[in-house]
Amino acid sequence: MAKRLFYPRASLVAAVAAAVLLAACGGDKGDKASQTAAKVNKEEITVHQINFVLQRQPGLKPEQAEAASRQVLERLIDQELAVQKAQEQKLDRDPRVVQQIEAAKREIIARAYVDRIGEGVAKPSNEEIAKYYVEKPALFKDRRIYSLQELQIEAKPEQFDTLRAKLSAAKSLTEFADFLKANDFRFSGNQAVRSAEQLPLASLDAISKMKDGDSVVSASPNGMTVLFLVGSRSQPVDETRARPAIEAFLVNQRKAEVVQKDLKALREGSKIEYVGKFAQPAAAADAASAPAIQPLPATSEVATPAAAPAPAASGLDPASISKGMGLK
Repeated sequence: MAKRLFYPRASLVAAVAAAVLLAACGGDKGDKASQTAAKVNKEEITVHQINFVLQRQPGLKPEQAEAASRQVLERLIDQELAVQKAQEQKLDRDPRVVQQIEAAKREIIARAYVDRIGEGVAKPSNEEIAKYYVEKPALFKDRRIYSLQELQIEAKPEQFDTLRAKLSAAKSLTEFADFLKANDFRFSGNQAVRSAEQLPLASLDAISKMKDGDSVVSASPNGMTVLFLVGSRSQPVDETRARPAIEAFLVNQRKAEVVQKDLKALREGSKIEYVGKFAQPAAAADAASAPAIQPLPATSEVATPAAAPAPAASGLDPASISKGMGLK
């Protein structure tokens, strides 16, 4: 298997900037590299605009920089043309557009403040990373790839016992689905192949305890959810490969804690008055009432037994595990 190459972000940005500057350079060798990449009517698109977009592209390699920069430039030209036409039609003064601009501005400024707060968070120690690895065997040492089927059933609480009994007696989820159809139960289903880190962290412990062929039932707002484990296969991850994902998760977890603490202090030090219909804020929803097993992302309807699990990556994908751990 070919080795994956990872480039430090600073080096990548430098390579991208150099490639874009060369592309924007004038014809004479004595001319200084221009910061203008293109002119659209009377407006300019600069190298800095291109670099800003490129820096937000994950996985971009230095050798791809020049081609990527030209693609970005073409998109920026299209965008500039649209902006100019919108301004000509005074769309930038439309109340709805102004409101969206202000909302985006507030979001960007608030995010900048949050990022600034999190900059001082210390990285976890080797001992903390090792401790997390040991405490989460379902994610690492005992990691599995799961082939899952799920049914969302509309039912009344008094029907739950009957449904559970039929599920226990059924030889397969398809047989149970046939019973639901025959008895006019409304339901929807999906199936998916997921690695441990792609499952909601709150549900992983419960799913990891299931054996192939097991099912678990949980309440849902409109009835009940049945999760069926069609099959699974072991694919453990050692601590060395898991370390980057664990470190990223713990850092983000600490950032979230620092931000919440800071916002709490800001609230306590500020005068906040609820007005009108918001004068009596509604009580927060009881988290304990949430289903124990969170629904899977829908992939396909359940009509036949699930296909064989798709091959998963041989290594642990830090992006996937961070997402499974609850990171955004």
